[in-house]
Amino acid sequence: MKRLSACLLLGACSLAFAQKPAIYPAHGQSPQLQQQDDAACYAWAKQNTGVDPVAASQAPPPQGGPTGARVGGAARGAAAGAIIGDVSGNDAGHGAAVGATAGALAGGVRARREHAAQAQASQQAQSAAMSTYWRSYGACMQGRGYSVQ
Repeated sequence: MKRLSACLLLGACSLAFAQKPAIYPAHGQSPQLQQQDDAACYAWAKQNTGVDPVAASQAPPPQGGPTGARVGGAARGAAAGAIIGDVSGNDAGHGAAVGATAGALAGGVRARREHAAQAQASQQAQSAAMSTYWRSYGACMQGRGYSVQ
């Protein structure tokens, strides 16, 4: 529970805790009891769903980037440029250089698109997992006599 409090105090849990339901002690539960119930329901929901909101909030964003795709694009572009330069009777080395530059640019654009799609898919999966977790947590708190919104 200390990790959860630290996470909330530091503001590092924005995505993981954005969906947290509002909890009200509907039967006059004391703040101490509410804190105990909150900790118990946190643990129960974590066990029930396999989702840890603190760990989810600290997960690094998807890594990767355009570097590998640029190198691959440059290699393909250089090969194509060398062939075109050689076939057309021009300097194959110049054609390779032009092709490598064009290929690197195209590879970078492709990689950025793929990276953005991966990041979006990862965020959607995390959001769905957190929604499942908070529904489980809310059910536990409601079962303990709290109003959950």
